[in-house]
Amino acid sequence: MALPYLTDEQIRTWSREQKDRWWFENVFRGDMPQLTLRSALTGFLLGGILAATNLYIGAKTGISVGVGLTSVILAFALYRGLARAGLAADFTILENNCTQSIATAAGYMTAPLVSALAAYMLVTGAVPPAWHLVVWLVVVAVIGVLLAFPLKRRFINEEQMPFPEGRACGVVLDALYHGKGDEGVLKARLLGLTAGVTALYQMLVSDGWMRLIQFKILQLHRWAGLSEPWHLQERLDTYYYDLAARLHWWTPRILGTDIRQLGLRLTLDAAMLGVGGLMGIRVASSVMLGAFVNFFVLAPLMIQRGDIVARAAADGTTIAISRTEIVNQWALWWGVTMMIVGSLVGLLGKPDLFTSVFRRKRKVAGTAGPDVLAHIELPLWVSCVGLPFGVAAGAWVSHTYFGVPWLLALASFPLIAVLTVICTNAMALTSWTPTGALSKITQFTMGAIDRSNPASNLIPAGMTSEIASNAANLLSDIKPGYMLGAKPRQQAIGHVIGIVAGSLAAVPLFYLLFLPAHADGTRSISTMVSDQFAFPAAVQWKGVADLIAHGLKSLPASALVSMAFAAVAAAFFEIARIVTRGRFPISAVSVGLGVVLPPEASFAMWVGALAFWWFGRRQRVAGTRGHAFWVEGCEPVCAGLISGAALVGIGNAILNVLLG
Repeated sequence: MALPYLTDEQIRTWSREQKDRWWFENVFRGDMPQLTLRSALTGFLLGGILAATNLYIGAKTGISVGVGLTSVILAFALYRGLARAGLAADFTILENNCTQSIATAAGYMTAPLVSALAAYMLVTGAVPPAWHLVVWLVVVAVIGVLLAFPLKRRFINEEQMPFPEGRACGVVLDALYHGKGDEGVLKARLLGLTAGVTALYQMLVSDGWMRLIQFKILQLHRWAGLSEPWHLQERLDTYYYDLAARLHWWTPRILGTDIRQLGLRLTLDAAMLGVGGLMGIRVASSVMLGAFVNFFVLAPLMIQRGDIVARAAADGTTIAISRTEIVNQWALWWGVTMMIVGSLVGLLGKPDLFTSVFRRKRKVAGTAGPDVLAHIELPLWVSCVGLPFGVAAGAWVSHTYFGVPWLLALASFPLIAVLTVICTNAMALTSWTPTGALSKITQFTMGAIDRSNPASNLIPAGMTSEIASNAANLLSDIKPGYMLGAKPRQQAIGHVIGIVAGSLAAVPLFYLLFLPAHADGTRSISTMVSDQFAFPAAVQWKGVADLIAHGLKSLPASALVSMAFAAVAAAFFEIARIVTRGRFPISAVSVGLGVVLPPEASFAMWVGALAFWWFGRRQRVAGTRGHAFWVEGCEPVCAGLISGAALVGIGNAILNVLLG
């Protein structure tokens, strides 16, 4: 069924009252079930699972992967299957849309945990109670919801802005429920099959799962004499180095440095293959370029110069040169510079994101009649009354739980509100949320006022990211609901349900995986960052906080030189992308990300992107199996790779904690 749309002429000339009446008469689906108990429960459970996978991927890569279409396909397949089996009525299209909104809200609740909040812990060494993080996340995210609805009437009802990602979700939902249901079932099968195969592989390379199966279930240590659990090595080069040690084979070096110290390992990481497929070849190649320049070229040179050295720990032990030391001692600075300059130039290079916020479209004069949507819209008085209370609550939790001065916490909110409008406008036009660049504006602004307290810049910057992303993502979720005739008030309630679901799922898991309790019940940051979980986003935020606190004078001369070159290169890359309208292949932000990511993760993402790009080009004919898998099935296959690896990987980490 073709979805009804206003023409460009109608959008340009009609008043909002006329557009609202047209929508109410032609699109609104009346009393079709939407926020039902089963849609809320399904969204809550799916959101919790997707939040867990996003936490896993975010800790590895610093990237949040989209979960909207994945939740749509899963919910559709689940209830279509139950309906065919006679066990439940099929989901309505609006129930599915509501489930997607809840799950998406939950999935994106992990972003502060792997960025601002993790950076706060790394900088201060403090580990707040888990419930502090839950309260802070919920309060700050709800502020984003309260900010979103006044913007909803402007961006969606009146301006009819595109929200490309939300629009795509609406089109997919319409296709699934009006004649192309078999396509949705096929994609769900692709996702499930890929996830199952990936989960089996991930289990075979997991020491915790193998210990459970071989020692706790099969009792192989009792009757087979097995002392250590057998498992495949995810790091494939381990097999070579084991043989090299016994047979005295060659160990690769660059300028005299063992490549293992540089972090150059060959790893078959299924989740990273999936992330790369979703990234696309251009972004993944930029990440790989950053990794190559840093770890193959610059790091060996700086080790040879003596700017990166083995150092003594506080207890007198020697900390050898490793990937982590390379990043923390030297590479972080040019990588962060590349990301910040690139994101800011990219933001400033899109003046429409700023000017269109204040530009009003010409419309015919009309008499304002009664609000035909008053009974289904979230009343504006909710935002007018709720925002002051939300701001006060946000300032209180930031002050009480993290030590942000009251005045700074309150002073940050006007800036956050302006940046949220810009972020929402960017989402409306491009489906891009420039939260990285916008949060750095808050971080540097608050840091200029108070350099002595890292919380003064990290926590307000984290609030910027969380409030802006929740407002923008909520409106992106409301867009398909608007296209399909849903009640926006129920979508707002669903988004809040997702906020709670994501917080309750992600925060306890964050502590269990990365901050496990010691024998005396205490927790420390020493277990947070590892080779498996590099927390690149948190490392970046921490680098900016350290730069604010200590200034440039604390850095080696070579690091300052690298920052200058990185700033110029980042500006060049982004200006070239603007001038060529996106055809220039290198992204400065992605190059910087490759510096702080483990190089084996960068390589795995590039391999995944390369595979989908290559086979997608070769399988261009629609209707063939190859096209269905590599092109139409790209997102569900990648989602299967990510979810299968992430869920089993999370289980493995939990088992290692429980089994000791």
